[in-house]
Amino acid sequence: MILLRFHHQAQVDWGILLDDTVYTLRGDLYGSPQAGRPVAPLDQVRLLAPAVPTKVVAVGRNYAEHAAEFGNPPPPEPLLFLKPPSAVIGPGEAIVLPRLSQHVDHEAELAVIIGRPARHVRREDALDYVLGYTCANDVTARDLQARDGQWTRAKSFDTFCPLGPWVVAGIDPRDLAVEAFVNGERRQASRTSDLIFGPRELVSFVSGIMTLEPGDVVLTGTPAGVGPLAAGDAVEIRIEGIGSLVNPVA
Repeated sequence: MILLRFHHQAQVDWGILLDDTVYTLRGDLYGSPQAGRPVAPLDQVRLLAPAVPTKVVAVGRNYAEHAAEFGNPPPPEPLLFLKPPSAVIGPGEAIVLPRLSQHVDHEAELAVIIGRPARHVRREDALDYVLGYTCANDVTARDLQARDGQWTRAKSFDTFCPLGPWVVAGIDPRDLAVEAFVNGERRQASRTSDLIFGPRELVSFVSGIMTLEPGDVVLTGTPAGVGPLAAGDAVEIRIEGIGSLVNPVA
């Protein structure tokens, strides 16, 4: 099932995509969503970020090759940081380079969208709390990350968390291709099977620290190959079984 959030004729709503047509969502998004009436063909609506989180919980150094490219060993447990909800943007919205930074990188990631409140969830039950999965770009001001010695400022600028194009429910997240392209050139390529800690482990781990609410986002980490963005670039995140998230850079 493909769940999306869209703008059409001055209305913002949740919907379901069937055969390139957007339908209204009938029932509870986080319960048993069903397709309602047809709204419009997909190319006639504007897609929005498919999550409205209370928080974005992200994981650093969760691919061994990415940890190695910055001279770090793989962490013994998930290395967590937060991105604010104000960083979230949707497909087609511009990533805005801040004046405070001279080096902003793309980071392709699988995003987990939480579907019901999760607190102290067992590993074996963790995916029962997941609504679905989408593409994410954990945009990072790399120079500020190095300067600060912690990651809050570098990860938190407005527009630094593109999500989309939609949430796909019911797929197996264990072995999906994750890629990043800048102006059509592939920069990152890996598979979620290379994650040190997979979605099941991450949801369980995070829920033991803080309550995850419906709509919250867990970013699973980025593979090796992160690189700089410049004004005028177009950055695309592709994830197998989900789709393509494209954002211009301004």
